[in-house]
Amino acid sequence: LLSLLLLLNGQLKMEEPAEEQEGQQEAAAADDDSESLREIGDLAVWSLSSCKQGFGIDQLRDGLTSTYWQSDGPQPHTINIQFHHRTSIAAVRIYIDFKQDESYTPQRISVRTGTNFYDLTEVKLLDLTEPVGWTVVRLDTNGRPTRTFFLQIAVLANHQNGRDTHVRLVEVRAPQAELHPVFVPFTDPASMATCSLR
Repeated sequence: LLSLLLLLNGQLKMEEPAEEQEGQQEAAAADDDSESLREIGDLAVWSLSSCKQGFGIDQLRDGLTSTYWQSDGPQPHTINIQFHHRTSIAAVRIYIDFKQDESYTPQRISVRTGTNFYDLTEVKLLDLTEPVGWTVVRLDTNGRPTRTFFLQIAVLANHQNGRDTHVRLVEVRAPQAELHPVFVPFTDPASMATCSLR
C-alpha cells in the first residue's frame, strides 16, 4: 500500500528497461545541470528546411509543449541554428512526444556542427524509440563545451516510416560562466605605464 501511495505521488518509479534508464539518467543529469547551464537560443538566427504554415520557428521556440514545428517537404528535415560568433554549447534539449505525434515522431536524429551549411560535421547520431519528453544531447567533451558558429539538428527518419515530422521544443544550453566574461587587469609595470589617457 505504501508503494502504491508513493507511486501515485511520483516519489517512486517502476523498474524500466536498461536502455530507457540510460536515456532518462542522461536527461536527469542534464536537469541537475540546469543551474550551471543557460538557454542561449535567443542569441542565434533560426531557420528550417520546411514548415507547414502556422507550424514554424515561433511554435518551436514558444516554450509550450502543446505547439510544434511541422515539416512540409522531403527528408531530411533540418533545424538550423546560426550564431554571430563562435559560441560554446554544452547541450541541446529536444522535446518530442510519441504519444501525441505517432508517425510524425523523429526516430533518428543527427546533430551537426560547423561554420556554415557547407562544412557541417556530425557529432551525435541518436536512435530513439517512442520518446516522450526531453531528449538531451550532450555536446561537451570532458566537461568542455563544443565551440561552433553553426548547429544543425537533422531528422533523418520518423517512427512508422512517417514522412513529415513534429518537434515541440528545442533549447540550446551553454555554460553560465560565459554570461560574465572575466577581464584580467594589466598590472605589470609596462602595461601600467601606457594605460592612462593623455
